[in-house]
Amino acid sequence: MFSTNPFAELSASIDPAIMQAYVIVMILCVVLGTLFDIVHKKSAKYFFANWRNAQQKGARQVGGGEIATLAVQTAVVEVATSGEFCNPQRRIAHLLTMYGFIAYVIATVVMVFGYPTSATPAPAIWPTLWTIGALLVCVGGYWFWFFIRVDVAAEGNSPFRLIRADLFIVSLLASVTFGLIWAFLQTTGIGGTMIFLGLYLIASTLLFGGIPWSKFSHMFFKPAAALQKRVENANGSRSNLPEPADKPEILGSARTLPRHY
Repeated sequence: MFSTNPFAELSASIDPAIMQAYVIVMILCVVLGTLFDIVHKKSAKYFFANWRNAQQKGARQVGGGEIATLAVQTAVVEVATSGEFCNPQRRIAHLLTMYGFIAYVIATVVMVFGYPTSATPAPAIWPTLWTIGALLVCVGGYWFWFFIRVDVAAEGNSPFRLIRADLFIVSLLASVTFGLIWAFLQTTGIGGTMIFLGLYLIASTLLFGGIPWSKFSHMFFKPAAALQKRVENANGSRSNLPEPADKPEILGSARTLPRHY
């Protein structure tokens, strides 16, 4: 399983061109879904309006070089290491899921387009990366879903309670889980391969096609919002805002931070 390209094995029954067309359609769904989300929710309009407002209220102008430095800091802290999470468990779960998903997607694209048949065997690194990436998503995602979610850990709700905001994480976990089961069954020849392939495709279509209704596009918005916050701090336009309450004692009464903090 770690060394077998599951998509090359599938080419015996499904034309590789169909698999490649499906991946292209999913990529288009991400692009178009994100653009629709931006237009529908007016995220870009709101972002640029706040940016202009911050520039006008700022005590000083932030130059292009400084903005580039702030962008690098944002990429390193907020994006690469998820520094915005104060809860270390939530941060680790997020990093496992994020890097696992990136490895999973990259390996999928490489194997589907670069090594679509058994006639061109994929180097072992790609199926290994695909499998490890999917496993990391499962570890981080299920850990978050059953133990870290605010409504479960802090509010006592059932981990099986579903709302529309859960569409992204549920479809993501379903996609990688069914994908792993499908690849395993295909390797062992136990049976039921086509059933789990169908479930894998349904979950993946829901994941990439449901962007306008899920939180998938937030991964593109959050870095922009983090950069804007750094620029506002640099030019002084946030200096009139109150600092967050990050101390356990407030007005003389001992209080503990919420579990999801």
